[in-house]
Amino acid sequence: MATEVATMLQLPYESTDSSSKSSVGHNQTPKKSAIKTSPLKLLDPGRSKLTTVETKRIISVLDEATFKIELISLISHITEFLDGLSTILGSELLGTLKEHERLSNNMVALLTQLQREGLLKQEDGRGDLVGTEEQIRHLQLHQQAVKSSIRNILRLFQADPLASQAVRDEAYARDLLFELFIKGLSEFRGFLFEKLLTSPLEEQEKIQFMEEISLRDKKNTETIAALEAELATAVQSRDDEIMKKNAAIRDLKSHLLHLEKFSESHIQRTKQEAEKLQKGELRISQAKCAKIQQDIQQLRAQLNVLIIDNRDSELALRKKKYKVEMEIENWIQKYDADMGEKQTEYEEVDAVYTEEKAQLAELKKKYAVLEQEYSQIKEERRRSQEKKERAERELAIMVRAATHIQAFWKGYLVRSLLKSKRKKKGKGKKGKK
Repeated sequence: MATEVATMLQLPYESTDSSSKSSVGHNQTPKKSAIKTSPLKLLDPGRSKLTTVETKRIISVLDEATFKIELISLISHITEFLDGLSTILGSELLGTLKEHERLSNNMVALLTQLQREGLLKQEDGRGDLVGTEEQIRHLQLHQQAVKSSIRNILRLFQADPLASQAVRDEAYARDLLFELFIKGLSEFRGFLFEKLLTSPLEEQEKIQFMEEISLRDKKNTETIAALEAELATAVQSRDDEIMKKNAAIRDLKSHLLHLEKFSESHIQRTKQEAEKLQKGELRISQAKCAKIQQDIQQLRAQLNVLIIDNRDSELALRKKKYKVEMEIENWIQKYDADMGEKQTEYEEVDAVYTEEKAQLAELKKKYAVLEQEYSQIKEERRRSQEKKERAERELAIMVRAATHIQAFWKGYLVRSLLKSKRKKKGKGKKGKK
């Protein structure tokens, strides 16, 4: 709000009169000079948060009162729709609300009965009970019971934030008077919060600033009055100029009227001349049309002759075309028959080829198996042949070795026999001697 006031005035704070500057005097502080450099912030609070415990308590009390009023304004709506809110409220809060509904109904019934009996008088929006002390005490007891019920409901709502938030979400069902009262409390809370944020020195500076603003507004009003007088003079001169121009426009309109009359007569003469020219052109065009009609008849006769000639040539060409089409049809049929035979032959050959291909694949598989077996047999034969040759070589070696051994053995035997014979002969010779 303060920013909007300063923006609407659109006057720099630096242009303050010398008298206002001198009134401040030696009390100016660095903070105040900083405010002068930014006049739009002068009307805003100097702080954004409350610093003292007392101010915080004041705001908290006001917030709590607003919260309670918001809940109290919706109690009647809650009691009407307890079934829909039963899961959120809980059993204890639900029972307290039902008890409050019962007490409210009893209170309404009692007030209705007293009003019907003429014991309750309504004056200036308040009800005064005229009756016995017992009736007054009975009404006061009901009032105390309703107040206690409301206190219990508020206590339970404060203990259950989820339930209180769910109830506050039903704000659309609040009565208009309560809505206006809550709105007024919110505005009062904002005003009070701004006041609590403002120090006495800042308040004095704001008052001085507003006085300066009012002085400027007075000067601006005087300036506006002078400008309005100048504007009235300018409007009067403009009106005189417009009157002169209107007179000139009337003269031009009369001149245009004369021109229109002259142009109408000129147009009439032009139309007559044009009609004469049109009649002459019409006669010339009729003669040309007759000549063109004769030419058209001659050309139609030539066209008929050409049509007859073209029909004869067309008939001959049609016959030729029919003959060629028949030949083409015969060739197509012959081609289809040949292609059918070729197709049948191709399918037979393809079937034979497919069968032989399958047989070839099977034979290739068998050949691969046989080739593998043949390789194995050939390898085994080669190994057996090598083994046999190795055995023969070993046998030849053994035979040769046996032959040598036998030869050595025979030589040994012969030599041993010869030795024994020689020994015997020597012994016989010695005996004979």
